[in-house]
Amino acid sequence: MTFAPVIPWPLLVLALAAVLVFTVLALTRKARPAALRGAAVVLLLLAMLRPGWPGGQANTAAAEMDVFFVVDTSTSMAAEDYNGSATRLSGAKRDVMAIAKELAGAKFSLITFDNKATVRMPLTRDATALQTAMTTLQPQNARYAQGSSVTGAAQLLKERLAATKGQHPGRPALVFYAGDGENTSAEQPPALDAANVAGGAVLGYGTAQGGRMKETPDADAGYLKDRSSDTPQDAVSRIDEKQLRGIAEQLRLPYAHRTGTEPPSDMLGKTQSGALTISDADTAGRIELYWLLALGAFLLALHEPLRHLAALLNLRPAAPKERTP
Repeated sequence: MTFAPVIPWPLLVLALAAVLVFTVLALTRKARPAALRGAAVVLLLLAMLRPGWPGGQANTAAAEMDVFFVVDTSTSMAAEDYNGSATRLSGAKRDVMAIAKELAGAKFSLITFDNKATVRMPLTRDATALQTAMTTLQPQNARYAQGSSVTGAAQLLKERLAATKGQHPGRPALVFYAGDGENTSAEQPPALDAANVAGGAVLGYGTAQGGRMKETPDADAGYLKDRSSDTPQDAVSRIDEKQLRGIAEQLRLPYAHRTGTEPPSDMLGKTQSGALTISDADTAGRIELYWLLALGAFLLALHEPLRHLAALLNLRPAAPKERTP
């Protein structure tokens, strides 16, 4: 059996020891509800150790690396010209998860930008957390759009790359930039720094014909209007591949136009030679057992609401007092 704790070992051991003492004291005092609560917490702490058995198979990256996804979430990424009528952001989501699957075992971080840049997820090996972050990602509401720069994440990315290099000097950092190249900021886009970038790719979404954008992510929302003339029409956003190729030059990365028909290998195959090595062979995987402990904790915790429900059901109205003549 192997373990992959989600928090440092010392903290888990201290917490487990404290809860075990509490549970034993509750048992000696015959405080059954308190003992059950303590036992549930013990199981949860054990689940946080993430026990597992070697088994299964997984395709893994041959080298340890940090992967930064820089995703454009400005309103134009809602344009419906990806693989037909899907949004550009849906294509970016698909590609990010495909890359993460191919680079299993690496650490992933998600940075998004529109009016401002945000670290949505710091570096972690938890691919489930990345999937959750990408699933909930939405284009910026047009009502709050104030113009966005195609390199709005330049400073934040530079800081995160420098911090990572300081912590792990020998670890290569890959950057995958996903956007449509449309710059709506009045200021000149700041240049991206390639100093600590070992590889990756710039991924472009959209078409030259362009696509319409809904004002909000709601399915029944109306389309954004271009009111620059006396007769407002549906606004159309078009990919700016010149900007995207310029970003690729700044980061010293290859550029790939993504239309929804290319395989993930097209993105990874364009990364710089030597930056990463993917093993096609399946390697030994791991069967997670933490969910059994979590299920046990849930069943123990059920005692509390069931006890209160039984008490409520046993409540009876008080008998009416007899009136004296």
